[in-house]
Amino acid sequence: MGYIEDRKRELEKYLPPLTRKPDFDLFWEQSLEESRRLPLGLEVKRLEDYPAEKVHVYDISYQGMENTRIHGWYLAPRTAGGGRLPCVIQYHGFSGSRGMPSDHLFWTALGMAVLAVDCRGQGGITADHACYQEAYFDGPACRGILDPHEYYYRHVYLDSVRAVDAACAMEETDRDRIVLHGISQGGALVMAAAALDSRPAAALADVPGNSDLAVRVEGEYGSFGAAAAYLRRFPQHTDTAFGTLSYFDTMNLASRITCPVLCSVSLKDKTCPAECFFATYNRIESDKQIEIYPFCGHENAYSIQMEKKLVFLRHCNIIGSC
Repeated sequence: MGYIEDRKRELEKYLPPLTRKPDFDLFWEQSLEESRRLPLGLEVKRLEDYPAEKVHVYDISYQGMENTRIHGWYLAPRTAGGGRLPCVIQYHGFSGSRGMPSDHLFWTALGMAVLAVDCRGQGGITADHACYQEAYFDGPACRGILDPHEYYYRHVYLDSVRAVDAACAMEETDRDRIVLHGISQGGALVMAAAALDSRPAAALADVPGNSDLAVRVEGEYGSFGAAAAYLRRFPQHTDTAFGTLSYFDTMNLASRITCPVLCSVSLKDKTCPAECFFATYNRIESDKQIEIYPFCGHENAYSIQMEKKLVFLRHCNIIGSC
C-alpha cells in the first residue's frame, strides 16, 4: 500500500452515528411534494448578440421555494441536427454565483449543455425572499436554524432539485444524461440533489461541504463557523439547532443516492475537512469513486481532477464513446 491508499483505508473506516430524526424521510417526502406542486414558471431569454457564435446562451430564471426566483445561465452548443445534448447542472461554492456565460464554455466544448444557477441570497443576483422568524448572525448557515421547515438549506436543496426541472424543460437537454457538478458548497448541493432526485445520470462533487455537520460546527469549519458563533451567544438553542442541521447533513441523505458518483477531497482542507465528507461518502451505496489529494487545501487539484472527471463521464456514457 502507498501513502494515499493507506490514508484512504483509514478514512473509509470513519462512520459517525447517523443523526436522522424519526420523521426524516417524511420530512423530505413532504418537502419534495410541496416543491412539485409549485409551478416552475421558467422564463428564458436568449442573448442574441453573445460573441461565442457556436453557442446559444440563455438568461433563465425559475420559481424557487418561498417566493424566490432563481437565476441562471443555460448554454448549449449549436448542433447541425438539433439533437438533444447531455447537460451539466453547475452549483457554485459558498458566496459565489452563476458567474458569467464565459465561465461555462468548457462544458460546451465537450458538446454538452450547461445550466449554472445562483444560490439564493449569496453572491449572485438572486435574492432570498423567505421569511425567518428571528434575527440571526450574519451567514446563511444560521437562517432559520431553530426550525427545519424554515431553515435556509431546506430552500436551497429544493431550489437545487428544481434546477433539474429547469434543465429538463429546455429543448436542447437530453433528460437521460443529466450531470450534477459542484465544488465545496456546490459539492454539497450535488450530494443533496442526487439524493432527492433520481433523474441525474452522474454526480461530480469536489471538496464537498454540509457533511458531518456537528463536527463542522464544533470545529467552526467554513461557513458553519457562523452557527458556532450563534450558539456561543444562545447556548440554550444548541440541541434545537443541531436537530435542525440533522435534516440537511448529507451523511443522512447519502443512502438515497442511486447514480454513479465521483468525488474528491483534500487532506489539508480546513474549510471542508476530508474526514467530514467521508461520513457521507462511506454511506453512498451506488457506484462511487473518490480521489484524495494529500497536500492540497480547499483549492483542490482542480485541473488534475477535471481530467479525471472527463474519463468518468466517458465511462458513464455521458460524453464520447465507451
